[in-house]
Amino acid sequence: MKLYHSPPAEPANVGGWLNRVAVNLAYNYLRGEESRRRRESTGYLAALHAPQCHPEESTLRREEIGQIRLALEALSDRDRACLLLRFSGMSYREIASALDIGESSVGTVLGRARSRFRAEYLLVSGRPDGWNKG
Repeated sequence: MKLYHSPPAEPANVGGWLNRVAVNLAYNYLRGEESRRRRESTGYLAALHAPQCHPEESTLRREEIGQIRLALEALSDRDRACLLLRFSGMSYREIASALDIGESSVGTVLGRARSRFRAEYLLVSGRPDGWNKG
């Protein structure tokens, strides 16, 4: 649709233009999703959809969500985008297209991003024993 409504100034490199448009659309989607999640987590919708649980559990859950966000913010844009795109259900091919990397490199980038996220999460949460909560 973008190609039809607002074609590139230089038609010689349509492939590169389409690739850049796809990346920008992916980033816009991620930013929009983050804004939506932030609004829902702090607003009235969160209260409506939150499962009824013990106040201590609710506090721990909010704390863990905050720690996850801090760990994600500490990552590079590419690592964060790769993790979020994969977590939202995108295939390696779709991730490769959105991030402008080779499809065969997505697994490596994703693995390294997971390792960096884990290290950042452990720093933020103060859990030297790994993912164990108790």
